[in-house]
Amino acid sequence: MEKQEIKEIKRMSGDLQDRRRLGCLPPSYGQLVTILSIDGGGVRGIIPGTILAYLESQLQELDGEEARLVDYFDVISGTSTGGLIAAMLTAPGKDVKGGGGQSLNRNLPLFAAKEIVPFYLKHSPKIFPQPRGICGWFKTLVRLVRGPKYNGKYLQKLIEGFLGETKLTQAMTNVVIPCFDIKKLQPVIFSSYPAVSHRVIDAKLSDICISTSAAPTYFPAHRFTNDDNEGNKHEFNLIDGGIAANNPTLCAIGEVTKQIVKKNPEMGDISPLDYTRFVVISLGTGSIRNQEKYDAKMASKWGLLSWVYSNGSTPILDCYNEAIHDMVDYQSSVVFQALRSEKNYLRIDDDTLKGDLGSVDLSTEKNMEGLVKVGEALLKKRVSRVNLETGHYEPISDHVTNEEALKRLAKVLSEERKLREARFPKLKI
Repeated sequence: MEKQEIKEIKRMSGDLQDRRRLGCLPPSYGQLVTILSIDGGGVRGIIPGTILAYLESQLQELDGEEARLVDYFDVISGTSTGGLIAAMLTAPGKDVKGGGGQSLNRNLPLFAAKEIVPFYLKHSPKIFPQPRGICGWFKTLVRLVRGPKYNGKYLQKLIEGFLGETKLTQAMTNVVIPCFDIKKLQPVIFSSYPAVSHRVIDAKLSDICISTSAAPTYFPAHRFTNDDNEGNKHEFNLIDGGIAANNPTLCAIGEVTKQIVKKNPEMGDISPLDYTRFVVISLGTGSIRNQEKYDAKMASKWGLLSWVYSNGSTPILDCYNEAIHDMVDYQSSVVFQALRSEKNYLRIDDDTLKGDLGSVDLSTEKNMEGLVKVGEALLKKRVSRVNLETGHYEPISDHVTNEEALKRLAKVLSEERKLREARFPKLKI
């Protein structure tokens, strides 16, 4: 073997043990490209958190207790609360010393999937403090007139505390998180792929998460600067990525497709339209659309304030969010069905949320426990697929539950990981 080849292999990876900290090996060593996508939805992030814990437990049954989702997905994408979960799953863990001084860190991510729901249960009441009594509600209304419902200080301090100075390119696999720049009035997609060569996108994960979580009327917009390749400061003025892509599935697929079109060697010989080699798991945070919460008679009387705040809800955001994530699921389903790859696309969501469960910021113990139960029940429900004629979710005909579908995909992911590791060059140089 030529010295240059050996040098290149060492540069790209080293041995398998060192490579592990970078998450899964690239698709060029396997047969598939794997994508995980998580919607926005505030405290309802508890629902996909429950699903992810189950999926990771299935991978651990197959490959051992140190298996983590980051080891199996080429891209983990998330918007708003989903962006926060994506960062939690992909940020590298910190060294922890044991009693004898030995390091307990084994290049694992900062959070295991099973820790997501406890994180939400612990911190949501402080992220979304609930008003108490008539006086509390009055203060909330005053705040809505003068500024966002929450000041966001606790959330910002929390995110900065556990993500620290970690940059986007330091995530353990590729990350795609959409935001929206209100100064330029255009989406900004923070993607690991371009961030490798374009420093301006390689922002701190904490800044990205604070930005994608800055839902209008709920949290303040986030401003930060980052250096470009020439060392010049670039300013970002960002709000919730849900304005552009509350369901970031197509963003993730688009970022992967761009790399295939550009013939990135890490993508191997995958064709942009060969969806038989794409595996996509898309997780929603629940939907209120079947609740029929609003109607034209009610909305015809609304002024500006009522569209922004009505009976504890924000109708204008509900409409945008529901429309965006439904359209993305619809479009994704059309593509996978048209290319005869529908089994490679699994969308798990619950469109039957009613009452308090539909809130994005109701952080009472009762409501959060209810969201955990929604996630657990969702695992037992049959796999549903959007009907391309009606736009509604309908159970597929073969009576497969979401739990069973995740078990099947866990085996697919495990086999793909083993294939990549078997093909990875192990050189003693």
